[in-house]
Amino acid sequence: MSDSAGDNSKPRVAVLGGCGFIGRNLVEYLISNDLVSGVRVVDKTPPQLAFLNATHSKVFEDPRVEYKSANLINPTSCASALDPGPHEWGLVVNCAGETRVGQSEAVYSEGIYTLSCNVAKQCAALKVPRLVEISSGYMYSKDKPHKESDAVNPWTVEAQMKAKVEQELKKLEPDLNYTILRPAIVYGVGDRRSLTPRLLYGGIYKHLGETMKLLWTAELKLNTVHVRDVCRAAWLVARRARCAGHTYHVVDDANTTQGSLAELVSEIFKINHDYYGAAISTLAKTDITAVAEEANDKHLTAWADICRQYQLLHSPLEPSAPVELLLNKHVCLDGSKLKEIMSMDVPKPTAENLLQVLEDYASMNLFPKELLL
Repeated sequence: MSDSAGDNSKPRVAVLGGCGFIGRNLVEYLISNDLVSGVRVVDKTPPQLAFLNATHSKVFEDPRVEYKSANLINPTSCASALDPGPHEWGLVVNCAGETRVGQSEAVYSEGIYTLSCNVAKQCAALKVPRLVEISSGYMYSKDKPHKESDAVNPWTVEAQMKAKVEQELKKLEPDLNYTILRPAIVYGVGDRRSLTPRLLYGGIYKHLGETMKLLWTAELKLNTVHVRDVCRAAWLVARRARCAGHTYHVVDDANTTQGSLAELVSEIFKINHDYYGAAISTLAKTDITAVAEEANDKHLTAWADICRQYQLLHSPLEPSAPVELLLNKHVCLDGSKLKEIMSMDVPKPTAENLLQVLEDYASMNLFPKELLL
């Protein structure tokens, strides 16, 4: 099915959090495919400070793209950011929200729940034809493929806040025309916090000359989706009236596991990997905070050494994981509902498309190309 199916008139789109990982790729997708009459990028981080690569920087210089600085946590700033001026919005996509690891619950509440509620209320007041809300696939913790209709049990603080946002959107019906996307673990160029920390671990263990050891087992489900398919999904569900009020899982065909990802990381860096296994991992669970701190200390110390050795002066990459992501919890989604509308361009993670992420950072001197040789 063509991505341009439906109404051929080109809408004006607001991309909130447009300098972030999904946001920048969405802006590139909309502009490079000539799908829109204009894009307003709303972000509190200006493009010049967002570590955009050459391709994204060029897209952001396109005359159809405008940047507006805003703190969407503030209702007045949110209203200003979404003020359409003389031309109405055809679509608003909310990619904004707090994604930094290890923040307090209050920070996530304000940076996700308050922010998204402000956006939703403003879109309802403006009668925006469609709001696409980027939610979270961390809504279930079992190892079976979950459907959108399954009861949610969000297991990260970020996902808990996203679940609360989803409930608020429902309360705004019928004044708000929205669609919710729950992506699996999103990866691709520009990713800093999804799969990229795992890639950094590979570089670190190559640097240390050690075997990369992982908690739990190879069977831990960590389903994935490429950012390009998330962007395509956001556009396609926005253009179809029957998608209004629906929730969609966005997940590739790979049924990715910790084991399949570790194999790819080992292939890229030519290192060995192993698992602590369920028994030792369960013991670690009794003091998972200490385990996380010890691992993060080791990784951050080694990463600092790497940055010094290869003169990476300002890398935003950080090989640390919050405690909650070290738990024996699965990301396992059934994507059949969305696949009635679209097939995935990128069916699975490969060494090549993961290497592309690191090579992109290496091109900006944010990751040492020497570790990729």
